[in-house]
Parts: sequence; structure tokens; C-alpha cells
Amino acid sequence: MTTSTAETRKLYQQVATAIADSIRDGVYTPGQRLPSERDLAEDYRVSRPTVREAMIALEIRGLVEARHGSGVYVTQAPPAETPAPELDIGAFELTEARRLFEGESCALAATTITEAELAELETILAEMVDENNRDVSGDLADRRFHVAIAQATRNAAIVTTVENLWDLRYKSPLCKAMLARARQVGVRPLIDDHREILDSLKAHDPRAARDAMREHLGRVIDNLLTATEMDAMQRARNEAAARRNELARRSAI
Repeated sequence: MTTSTAETRKLYQQVATAIADSIRDGVYTPGQRLPSERDLAEDYRVSRPTVREAMIALEIRGLVEARHGSGVYVTQAPPAETPAPELDIGAFELTEARRLFEGESCALAATTITEAELAELETILAEMVDENNRDVSGDLADRRFHVAIAQATRNAAIVTTVENLWDLRYKSPLCKAMLARARQVGVRPLIDDHREILDSLKAHDPRAARDAMREHLGRVIDNLLTATEMDAMQRARNEAAARRNELARRSAI
């Protein structure tokens, strides 16, 4: 897929729009299976996470559905007069940006962080463990942990950027949907990862801090990929259970 500086839509939006257009034009018809994620990634010259986001965007719009072990199928054609909703940024794209930016922020913080700030991070990490144990939604302690690291850089622009990246998680319908699905299948803040980040900050080691943050957010991306796959599997299990119940009901007549 080609892009230009004039085309500012997100890649996943371009892919979703192209597939929606193909559905509208009859290239893919209701009930038809779409090409595999790998094939779509090659066709549109994008990453598989981008295709995953496009599929979820189309699913939010009600145009496709994922069937475990079978693929993604067209459910209906989009009306010609209805524009695609603005779904803004997806969780993969957002986390990739965080990985790049927060890695450098963490490296800088390792050179400036104080003992008081390290103690605050210890307290926040304990709260994160508690939130995980109580299954608290919203990842409040997780956000505070990352923002506190940004604050330790003594750079207001960095703090604002990190806060804005976090807040985008809750403003984008697509991102919210993906993160909600991840939580439903058991994805929680990675405590061990945050401990490694904190240990590198305590050592005042910029390289280790950068690596720890980047590796952490790389695992977040991996977990999102797994979660969206598991979400489709869970839907399939629920559908199978419903079919079994219906068959049992009918056989009892």
C-alpha cells in the first residue's frame, strides 16, 4: 500500500477502507472468507498487526466477523452513502510509538532520577500488584508508573507527550476495544517487566533502562496480538456452546 505526506489517515484505516470498498464493489461478498492475514499484509504491503487492527475496525463497523479456525468472513456490504467512522489510533500503533519514545525517556530518567522518585516508583509498583490482584480496570497505577518516569526527566515536554500517549488509549474507540479484549482474556500490567525497569533506574544505567522499557512495550505488542487471536477463539467457543445447547434443546422435544 502506498502513502504520501498528503494522506494522513492511519495505515490500518487505509487497509480497512480498501477492504470495505472491495466488499461494496462485490469483490468480497457476504458469507465469503477474506484472504488470510498474511496474504492481506503482503497485498497491502503492511505489517500483520496493521491488518489485525483493520480487521477489528471492520468488525466494529459490523462488516466482518472472525471465526476460530476458519478465518474472517464478510457479514454485510457497507452502504454507499455511509462514511467510515473515525476510529483514530489503534493499540499496536500507539504502543509502537510509546516503545520508541518512552525508551528514550527512560534512558534520560536513569541519569536524573532521585531516591525520593525511586521510592515513589516502588510504591506505585506495589499498587500495580494490588490492582492486578483485585482485577481493577483502567490500569491507573500502570499509567502513574510511566508518567512518574517521564517526570523524573525534568522535561515538561516529555511529560506532556507521555501523558498524551497514555490518554490516547482511552480516546480512540479502536484502541479501547482492543485493550478491553486484551483484559477480557487475562492480559494485565506486566509486573516483572516493571520491576526490571525500576531496577535499571536504581542502577542509573541509561542503556539498561532504555532496553528494559523497549522490551516491556515490545511484549505488550506481542500480548495484544495473542489477545486478539484468543478473543476470536473465545467467541468461537461461545458459539459452539450455544449450538450444543440448541441441539440438546431440540433433541429433548
